Amino acid sequence: MMLDSDVRRVLDGALLAHVASVLPDGAPHSVPVWIGTHGDHVAILTGPDSRKARNLRRDPRIALSLTPADNPYQPVIIRGRVVGWLEGDAAWEIIDRIATKYIGGPYSRDEERVILLIAPDRQSAG
Repeated sequence: MMLDSDVRRVLDGALLAHVASVLPDGAPHSVPVWIGTHGDHVAILTGPDSRKARNLRRDPRIALSLTPADNPYQPVIIRGRVVGWLEGDAAWEIIDRIATKYIGGPYSRDEERVILLIAPDRQSAG
């Protein structure tokens, strides 16, 4: 499924998204993340051994929500699945592009990071 243009506009801004994944016991796990796009995928960055990474390696289903500052009553909601994991130079190119939106420059290389590529199954803006 292609990203809707209204959804892409919000994802390309510098908003924090909330990502929900499933813990091993079936309970929900939700955390704020930086977010961007890569082609028709949603891209988020994380540590390769973070709780959300471990959850999503085991069960790739994911839900994301964002609230645009200019229209907080028209949230963007996406449900989908993680379809790719990027590491190394391929990941850092996307990580730096996303980081530039949030902090104005490249992401620190102090910690290992990976990119999760998410294919939307359902998406809505508003």
